[in-house]
Amino acid sequence: MILTIDVGNTNVVMGCVEDGKIVCRSRMATNPNDLSSDYALKMRQSLEFENIDFRSIDGAILSSVVPQLNLVIKTAVKKLTGLDCIVVGAGIKTGMNVKIDDPGTLAGDLITGAVGAAALYKPPLIVVDMGTATTVVAIDRDGAYIGGAIVPGVKLSYSALASGTSLLPNISIEAPQRCIGTNTVDSMKSGAVFGTAAMIDGMIDRMEAELNAPVTVVATGGLSGCIIPYCRRRIEYEPDLLLKGLAILYQKNAKHKK
Repeated sequence: MILTIDVGNTNVVMGCVEDGKIVCRSRMATNPNDLSSDYALKMRQSLEFENIDFRSIDGAILSSVVPQLNLVIKTAVKKLTGLDCIVVGAGIKTGMNVKIDDPGTLAGDLITGAVGAAALYKPPLIVVDMGTATTVVAIDRDGAYIGGAIVPGVKLSYSALASGTSLLPNISIEAPQRCIGTNTVDSMKSGAVFGTAAMIDGMIDRMEAELNAPVTVVATGGLSGCIIPYCRRRIEYEPDLLLKGLAILYQKNAKHKK
């Protein structure tokens, strides 16, 4: 069984993968101040809650956008399982050609999502990941990662809007009944949901034109479920895309196993 860990700016998502299937998943808040012992305890509690014996884990892999937590969580995995955890980053085998200016700077979550999507769908592809930031990346018809766009995430944008203005409140991210809001809260919700959906549709259209071929669009991330249903483009929703991508990357780098 493989322990897959995706460290985001807001949440740490953990899953166990066995024979290519995700048998459990959990999430915990990302806290840069937590010690390795704190994370080890949370991991153990999560596994026990799912009736998973941590001694049955024979491999671990980590993708992170919070570099200061990499060693902390690697140490937590070592304490819990005795395993050395692979970290997705420069030098890891991905099986994917990366055609950007400096491939060594590509964030682990982006290549992980791309690898996961390419394993599930035929390129060309566009992969949308909606978390603290929203990323939209392109994979060409040859299966190469060629770049993308990064946008402030929905919650981040509207938290900044509320904190930077006197009259606008914090809102929940949910669709109002109509696009044309008749009060402040519904107007903000319209912008958050319908505006973000329109942005995603527009980015897909522009990237598809640059790729010069019809694309399959795959979405993941904690906020995708709130936004994607309101997009006009057909989008495949894969909530566990990064965990699946991590499991694939582990198999490609299995020489690092204990």
